[in-house]
Amino acid sequence: MKKVTALYLCMFLLAMVSLQANAQSSNKLPELLIRLDDIGMNHSVNMAAQKVAETGMPFSVSLQFACPWYQEAVEILKKYPQVSVGVHLTLTSEWKNYRWGPVLGRTAVPSLVDNNGYFPQSTRAFAKSGYKLDEVEKELSAQIERALASGLKISYIDPHMGIALSTPELRALTEKLAHKYKLGISILSSVNYFGETYKEMWGEPIATKKSAFLDYLNTKLDAKRPNLMVLHVATPSPEMDVLVDMNSNMMNGKDGKPLTSLHRQTELAALLSPEFKSMIGKKFKLINYQQLLATKDISVLKTSDK
Repeated sequence: MKKVTALYLCMFLLAMVSLQANAQSSNKLPELLIRLDDIGMNHSVNMAAQKVAETGMPFSVSLQFACPWYQEAVEILKKYPQVSVGVHLTLTSEWKNYRWGPVLGRTAVPSLVDNNGYFPQSTRAFAKSGYKLDEVEKELSAQIERALASGLKISYIDPHMGIALSTPELRALTEKLAHKYKLGISILSSVNYFGETYKEMWGEPIATKKSAFLDYLNTKLDAKRPNLMVLHVATPSPEMDVLVDMNSNMMNGKDGKPLTSLHRQTELAALLSPEFKSMIGKKFKLINYQQLLATKDISVLKTSDK
């Protein structure tokens, strides 16, 4: 009889431990990754990243080392160790009258540039450009090596405008580079490497951008997976305010007036808002890619399409 009682007691205790573990799991806050893209693009974007870094919150930035203002971004980011840095692999230059080209120069990778020596202005133009895969590898390697030589700790790579993951061949190349340089790959929409969910506010109308951002964080986060939110931020400036996006009409009004600056200012304001601040630690836990990758094996990258 005593043996039966002890057995039931053990079963009861195990059941209680299991219930407690399930309760703790159900009460676990979702993990939120904030990733700011296009850092290094210009001074306005860098200033926006600095404003976010000054809050002390952990987040990630994808830095364009092919862009003219990357050195200022490096100087800023060295002051903020809570910011995880990735290389925003760049093969396009999408603005009217504001362009950039390859780190290696036009003569080293001629299939990657137009007649003026700049990257193509759209994803479609790149796809039709007759690019050579070996030149893509050379240029992206140079961007990563510039990043590693900057003195910043580099955690991951990801594709500007999706180019470097847009075909099976380019995806294989990007994975090859991640292996070579021992870096993670941040998710892009349907390409999933570390289980993240994916959401960006880029295409959301300016009028509803903040409310959509806060609503998503309040109701849509997955407690069982890291949740990536991609933002594009900038402060207002004469140069930023006149940038015309040559890749997407969504960033320009029907009258041709550029809207990119307003979109990015609105995303910055949402991220710095009291409403967002009040949700930290209550609705989600903020992490960055360096923290995420510390728990993952990046020696073997396995792609899973959503």
